[in-house]
Amino acid sequence: MNAEFVLLNARIATMGGQGDLTGGLASLGGRIVAMGEDFAMRQHIGAETRVLDAGGARVIPGIVDSHCHPDAYAVRLKGWTLVSPDRVASREALLSTIHRVCAALPPGRWGAFYRLNERASGGYPTREELDAAGAGRPVFILRTDGHMGLANRAAFAACGLADDVADPPFGAFGRDPATGALTGLVRETAAHIFLDAIHATDRESDIMDGMEMVQDQCLAHGITSVGNALTPTQAIRAFQAMRREGRLRMRLGIMASGRDVPLVPHLIGAGIRSGFGDEWLRLIGVEWCPDCSTSGRTAAYWDPYLGTPVPGEPVPNTGMLLYDKADLTERVTAAHKAGLQVMIEGVGDRGIDFALDVMEAALAAHPAQDHRMRVEHCCFVTPAILARLKRGGFVDSSATGFMDELGEAYVANRGQEAMRHMWPHRSLIAAGVPAPGHSDFAVCRVNPFTALAAMVTRRTQTGADLDASEAITARQALAAYTTLGAFAQREEHDKGSLDMGKLADFAVLDTDILECDPAAIRATRVTATVVGGVLRHGG
Repeated sequence: MNAEFVLLNARIATMGGQGDLTGGLASLGGRIVAMGEDFAMRQHIGAETRVLDAGGARVIPGIVDSHCHPDAYAVRLKGWTLVSPDRVASREALLSTIHRVCAALPPGRWGAFYRLNERASGGYPTREELDAAGAGRPVFILRTDGHMGLANRAAFAACGLADDVADPPFGAFGRDPATGALTGLVRETAAHIFLDAIHATDRESDIMDGMEMVQDQCLAHGITSVGNALTPTQAIRAFQAMRREGRLRMRLGIMASGRDVPLVPHLIGAGIRSGFGDEWLRLIGVEWCPDCSTSGRTAAYWDPYLGTPVPGEPVPNTGMLLYDKADLTERVTAAHKAGLQVMIEGVGDRGIDFALDVMEAALAAHPAQDHRMRVEHCCFVTPAILARLKRGGFVDSSATGFMDELGEAYVANRGQEAMRHMWPHRSLIAAGVPAPGHSDFAVCRVNPFTALAAMVTRRTQTGADLDASEAITARQALAAYTTLGAFAQREEHDKGSLDMGKLADFAVLDTDILECDPAAIRATRVTATVVGGVLRHGG
């Protein structure tokens, strides 16, 4: 029987049992049925076979970005304005962009902006500057970390918030330390008040339409599979509709959101366990977010933050946690008992300890050997935390996307000495702790190769030093985005490596990231992406 797809003339890093292979592969029904030298693969070519000649280029398994936010990014792409440093490099440019966008909006419509990095764009605008720029419209700017934002007076009014509004549980409205006046800066659950107001008009069709653009970007960067973190009910409905309509061109893993309060109990009540679904859309598990942002100075650490405080933050500042431990332990234990893989976000050492406390309690109540519970982001891994991860069999789901884009802020806020234990992949590998990497897009960019480069060079995009003692090889970094990404989702039988019987998901690169100067990895471009034996990008 002829193959449906054949790859020829490739240098394949299988990341699996066959190691590196010069030649090609053949697929049928979306899965690999043959691998070997070109002359052998040509025997599988028939009149209807799709053939891709890699031209001697490096081929890698499709990237598995095991923690990101395509649903939220889809909505941002449809109706928000990007204000990342590559778009707005100064405070003046930011305010000009806000005014231009808001002046074109109908009265009462929100001006919504995302991915502000105040360190690279001239600092936070004042409330008065936002009022002037907003042209009478409510304005909300989401900081790049997704945990903080800025709102003008019209936005506060639209949400029914007076100047004397009290802080919500697990959140804060920024106030001038001298006058007590609101600054417009909002943290954690206070930011969610504005996010909820903006997203109240979102429709499933908005997610579906925006996902077309998200898929284009992912496929252009060799990403064939993503784990959608904190997925709410509305996005689950949208993803199912896309699956029914044949609109999925990459594979989606659902990490059901604990923020969507009824969702996890409904899954438990329906008897739905992790793994429910198919190779295109599958429930990975359930996720809660009790920890916050290091670059935004809200993540929970045992020692206080360094550097200049943001107006209104507590001094000394050790960050904040967003759940009561007993309450979260009860929720997590119920989910674990019901057969749902548990994921809890922990960024600072205090936040990671909190997550581990909860997961250890759930395991004590219901022991399980191969639980694969994950600490999401898991940035500041001290030796004591590393020992806990190893002892408990936990997965360090590492926010490697932060290294390149937010690493400079990590150095400024935590100090150079702390970088020894920030994303310590060399130590994690030595200890045998599985540590997949992820982008957390749209917190960071979609492109995985800038993060891969930072893992190898231990340098940020601006050259900040992340401590080279934790540098790893390019092959080890690639494993974090392929084999380990699949393992973290219990999908290693389907993806993560190019082996017989696995999905024919791979990317062709213009740079041999395994052999080139590590500094060249970040500029890598994907010339072709194949998902299930179908060319989805380039070629």
